Amino acid sequence: MEAAVAMPAWRSNLATIAALMARAKNELLRVPGAAIPGVLAPTIFFLGLNGVFGALTQLRGFSTSSYESFIVPVSMLQGAGFTGAAAGVNLARDIEAGWLDRLLVSPAPRWVLLAGTVLAASARALIPATFVLSVALLLGAGWPGVDGLLIAYVMVAAMAAVAACWGSFLALRFKSQSAAPLMQAGMMALILTTTAYAPLALLGAWLQDIARVNPVTQVLEAARQGFVGSVSWAETWPGVLAITGMLALLGALALREMRRTGL
Repeated sequence: MEAAVAMPAWRSNLATIAALMARAKNELLRVPGAAIPGVLAPTIFFLGLNGVFGALTQLRGFSTSSYESFIVPVSMLQGAGFTGAAAGVNLARDIEAGWLDRLLVSPAPRWVLLAGTVLAASARALIPATFVLSVALLLGAGWPGVDGLLIAYVMVAAMAAVAACWGSFLALRFKSQSAAPLMQAGMMALILTTTAYAPLALLGAWLQDIARVNPVTQVLEAARQGFVGSVSWAETWPGVLAITGMLALLGALALREMRRTGL
């Protein structure tokens, strides 16, 4: 009998990542109600802010006459933040249940196990983003164009990956679902201390200073550009650079904790 040919390492790693993503998808199909908070929260945020602050567009210097168009990318990124934080909570649950211990004794490299969690969150983040975008379009938000929509979705998926890395880092550090509030609060703080409510020039002094140094501001502006104007590389590359830097930093922290786990 011919000896079995071993699967190449890269193919085995991809199969493991695909299996972890499929597991996350199956959890969503089996318990669809678990996705409701991540969909409703950014939608309620969108409706509430639009109702309260919609008249801000009358201020001189506002970049658009449609507050729906201005605020919808914020809500889409919020959904990404909630989804990524939920991935961290699920990882903490797996740690408490002993499921992660089973994965750690498998031949899969630690980065593969982390990648499965992060990529699953990126894919799931498209659900709340699409829902809140649909609501916004029905209420009068402008169509961002195919290029603007593509950039917005890329930023949403990448922001979910950032949030998943942050949540995974905390889950692996504290090994408890009690860290969930910190996972969610960290992402909310990053997203809302940007140009979320108004253009930079119209923000209060303290918030303006924070928004200038907050890397998520660049991510938001890249996602927003198609909704409030034309798409350009000059508005896109700062967001790409910022999201890459956050992924590198938080991904490295999460991977370090993953490698320390179970040793």
